[in-house]
Amino acid sequence: MINNNSNNIVDIKPFSYAMSLIDGKWKMHILFWLWKSNVLRYGQLKKALGNITHKMLSNQLKELEADGLIIRKEYPQVPPKVEYSLSEKGLSLMPVMQSLCIWGHDHIEEN
Repeated sequence: MINNNSNNIVDIKPFSYAMSLIDGKWKMHILFWLWKSNVLRYGQLKKALGNITHKMLSNQLKELEADGLIIRKEYPQVPPKVEYSLSEKGLSLMPVMQSLCIWGHDHIEEN
């Protein structure tokens, strides 16, 4: 915690925690596509994201799952089938995503 100019204490921990969950180039993009599609398989996510490498997508998915934002469901079949979806915790982040989308829509033409 630090003091700002008004001598109010600013607690940075909640912000730092939230940013640690979504930090990185691809996590918000992954969350966005899962939000819009509900359930996606690995190949569908990779296609939606475009230029992401296999290693990066795999790592980002593992981190999002470890942080409890997404659910990975593996089906016992050959070839393996894995689906990803938002968890309750991930879904609770979607109002923030919606606000970002609205802000982007309102300001995109300023560029």
